[in-house]
Amino acid sequence: MRFINPKTDFAFKKIFGSPQSKEILISFLNAILYDGKPTIKDLEIIDPYLAPKIQGVKDTYLDVRAFLSGGQKVIIEMQVLNVAAIEKRILYNAAKSYSLQLDKGEKYHLLNPVIALTITDFKMFEKSEEIISWYVLKEKERLTDYPESDLELVFVELPKFHKKLEELSDIKDKWMYFLKYCDELSEIPEPYDGISEFTKAFEIANK
Repeated sequence: MRFINPKTDFAFKKIFGSPQSKEILISFLNAILYDGKPTIKDLEIIDPYLAPKIQGVKDTYLDVRAFLSGGQKVIIEMQVLNVAAIEKRILYNAAKSYSLQLDKGEKYHLLNPVIALTITDFKMFEKSEEIISWYVLKEKERLTDYPESDLELVFVELPKFHKKLEELSDIKDKWMYFLKYCDELSEIPEPYDGISEFTKAFEIANK
């Protein structure tokens, strides 16, 4: 077996954003966002293109976009290169996903939370050793939450993940190992045996 690099644009969208990817995406998001707990029961994978409602507004192409059963919207991007102003791009895409929910005349209470999940193949936060970073709106001095923390930015920095195959302890480890090393494998590793979402992910990744 030969597996494609899941960090490439085409492969990432194919594995996590195809019509047959629902089980894969639910498992991945539960692992990364909720420590493997089955918080997300269902989701709908939708068109990742964010069409502007106002003439002249910049188009946005995301890797994967989904509505969760709890009402939240998740936008996911896999970033291989540390391009200029990437921090602003991520914030812009998240804010745009949030604002485009309403049409003229609709009430603000209809807005649903947006989680922007960015996986990077480079170190984005050099001063931190944490693999996963989660940013929300906070009061500057007291660090209390904004009453409606509807915009959240989550980052997964793959270069900070160093576990070997025999050290994988949970499904979060397995997904990060899959993303980082999948294209170096020649068969499905034993720790992934019998896990249906990984079987499907490896099948899609198989060249």
